[in-house]
Amino acid sequence: MRGRILFAMLLATAGIGAMPAAQASEALLKKYNCTACHAIDRKLVGPAYKDVAKKYRGQKDAAAMLARKVKNGGKGAWGQVPMPPNPAVPDADLKKMLSFILAL
Repeated sequence: MRGRILFAMLLATAGIGAMPAAQASEALLKKYNCTACHAIDRKLVGPAYKDVAKKYRGQKDAAAMLARKVKNGGKGAWGQVPMPPNPAVPDADLKKMLSFILAL
């Protein structure tokens, strides 16, 4: 019984620790105006982040490729509407955002 309670407490603590990281990543997506064209679970101008995660799941170079697309812009992977470049996003912030997106 004591072991089950301890296990439940550990799970709850792990969830609490993960929540601020997710919130911080979502705040970065808003800060760099990514949410003007993207949402987590639905298509806006660009694809939903969950769809991006699904498309690139299992690809070891996905984060690097997506980082280049964010910095340089891109078109054609999701239709005819181009994604404008966003070179002002610092690499550290970009890494956090892409880790969050690809984990969805």
